[in-house]
Amino acid sequence: MAKVQVMEHPLIQHKINYIRNEAVGSKEFREMVGEIAALMCYEATRDLKLEEVKIKTPICEMTGNMLSGKKLAVVPILRAGLGMVEGILQMIPAAKVGHIGLYRDPNTYKPVEYYCKLPADCSEREVFVVDPMLATGGSSVAAIQMLKDKGVKHIRFMCIIAAPEGVEYMQKEHPDVDIYIGALDECLNEHKYIVPGLGDAGDRIFGTK
Repeated sequence: MAKVQVMEHPLIQHKINYIRNEAVGSKEFREMVGEIAALMCYEATRDLKLEEVKIKTPICEMTGNMLSGKKLAVVPILRAGLGMVEGILQMIPAAKVGHIGLYRDPNTYKPVEYYCKLPADCSEREVFVVDPMLATGGSSVAAIQMLKDKGVKHIRFMCIIAAPEGVEYMQKEHPDVDIYIGALDECLNEHKYIVPGLGDAGDRIFGTK
């Protein structure tokens, strides 16, 4: 079974609880989501492999460690996942970006695909799928299955807030995918929103209703 890591870093917790406040406007919310994503990326990449390289500093030659192995890609689930991309790219500027478009049917609550565009070499990359909210888990499970169907083998999932129901469903359907969570909330309500959550992340990022 892959790992589920709930972030305990004080800065991550502070920023998440700050944006839960309904009085926080779209501009500040959007900026803070990017900051949270950057901090989470820092934590979620602790196990990336390093290799020794020779470096010539202005003083002398030395051997130091730099990233090795697979290249990285970030794949946001549209549209709310877009809010996390810039923060991650600040940490990993060389990462390529793909996009997966899913929306939740208001009657069945099941994900419906409308877009998928990935880097040509995505199957050779370590892929971070990102979405601010892991509620029922339907969209994330579907997005990860789309990646697997296209030959992607190394996938991690990162979200800012998760409900236990979504985590359980993800583990059931994709037990090989590590999950990184900013905050694990209580439950889903009858409308499948996370409680206490922060409302609709996409609407709050983009200022829509």
